[in-house]
Amino acid sequence: MHSLGILLSGRGSNFVAIANSIDAGRIPDARISVVISNRADAPGIATARQRGLNALVIPSKGKAREEHDREVVAALKQHKVDLVCLAGYMRLLSPWFVQQFPQRILNIHPSLLPAFPGLEAQEQAFAYGVKISGCTVHFVDEELDHGAIIVQKAVAVLDTDDEHTLAARILEQEHIAYTEAINVVLQGKFNVVGRRLVTTP
Repeated sequence: MHSLGILLSGRGSNFVAIANSIDAGRIPDARISVVISNRADAPGIATARQRGLNALVIPSKGKAREEHDREVVAALKQHKVDLVCLAGYMRLLSPWFVQQFPQRILNIHPSLLPAFPGLEAQEQAFAYGVKISGCTVHFVDEELDHGAIIVQKAVAVLDTDDEHTLAARILEQEHIAYTEAINVVLQGKFNVVGRRLVTTP
């Protein structure tokens, strides 16, 4: 049984999608061991508690990045987490944190990386006038929105779209993509060659 740790700072809609996929058997042999937020007011923490999951608030305000990261990693290790999933976690992880879970931290980003990294990716894509956007699930490394790509989903940008309708359609694909990516990683049938993730039979 694989133990997942979820890190979130807001409502955690991708966390809910992961939890629903586990409950429905779409992610076999996995459970969410702990949900951690750096913000006490994150709606995702209340959702986790309603679902009967371990939910912790480890405040980041006023703490040095690595000091906070050490507290989070200690909690993840206490709950024997073997895969960390970022679900709207609004903090950059320190290199030390990343080194504690090599190729075991996933993030989802609402663009087809390497296009439009960072914040407000959907707004960036819309303003740039791209015809295709989407989402990317990738390993987390020491750089922002940079690690090897596991799954991408393309979403057409319609002439009738604004950034809100585009973001909503991308979010639907995020929920599908995250489940697929978690299964790829948990099954272990892949190699990372340079930047490329290659699945193996």
